[in-house]
Amino acid sequence: MSERGRFVRDTRYITTRITADGRDGYPVEPGRYRLVVARACPWAHRAVIVRRLLGLEEVISLAIAAPVHTEEESWTFDLDPGGVDPVLGIHLLREAYERRFPGYDRGITVPAIVDVTTGEVVTNDFAQITLDFSTEWKAYHRPGAPDLYPEHLRDEIDEISELIYRDVNDGVYRAGFATDQAAYEEAYDALFARLDWLEERLGRQRYLVGDTITEADVRLWPTLVRFDAVYHNHFRCNRNKLTEMPVLWAYARDLFQTPGFGDTVDFDQIKAHYYLVHTRINPTGIVPKGPDLSGWLTPHHREELGGRPFGDGTPPGPPPEAERVPPPGGLVGIPG
Repeated sequence: MSERGRFVRDTRYITTRITADGRDGYPVEPGRYRLVVARACPWAHRAVIVRRLLGLEEVISLAIAAPVHTEEESWTFDLDPGGVDPVLGIHLLREAYERRFPGYDRGITVPAIVDVTTGEVVTNDFAQITLDFSTEWKAYHRPGAPDLYPEHLRDEIDEISELIYRDVNDGVYRAGFATDQAAYEEAYDALFARLDWLEERLGRQRYLVGDTITEADVRLWPTLVRFDAVYHNHFRCNRNKLTEMPVLWAYARDLFQTPGFGDTVDFDQIKAHYYLVHTRINPTGIVPKGPDLSGWLTPHHREELGGRPFGDGTPPGPPPEAERVPPPGGLVGIPG
């Protein structure tokens, strides 16, 4: 969607919720739901991180869509044998949307949660999915799971998250998909003004809200981890690289080296998706070799600001074998 050269995201999501009391017809139930993500997608990446931090792997299964697809097909399961998800039995994620809403005319997006018993999509409301993992699925959190959405900080988390969404998460897309110079510059200026604001805020504290990792950090970080690999060049967000913003770069490395964050990143799939799917922006289909990733494992010294990543909780254990991401280009030593 666009207006006067501006990219306007279609936010008509399926807002059905999976809740402890089942008030929308979908009660919390281990084994009933499958979380569909793509490693390339920053919105889906949030759900992967939260699911892992809270230890929900055993109760909500994971389907991983391929990073490259056509506009007509949208997300496919080409990574699975025969191109079919082994649990849902479908090739196209679109099939799960169509089973619940025949003729579905909105975006086929990830993350999406599918009811395994019916094969129908339940929700693709990415912002609510992670909040519900924290609040509605509490009975199934692992021992030592962190509180990513503590009640006394929710107003501040929501406020910071909205600013991050508007200017950073969606801001890079508004710059990258703009078709008008003024619209592009408007998004570009808002993006870097907000990054400068974050640079100042995070210069005083280790995490965005409070002294532990919260939902706000989970919402910002997937954009940061993609910044130099994709957004700086592909989306023309090129005032400077993340590695040239000392505080944000250290903050991003701190989380990358925290179990549940860096071990969920697939740089190869991220680059393949953006550079091969967005043919209007990159018609040659050439995928850059860079950037150099070795800096992600260098010391960050953020612990000097205090704070405890998981509060009174503990780090998650290693990811399930089937969900492990192979390190790219010799990048080894990622905790997890």
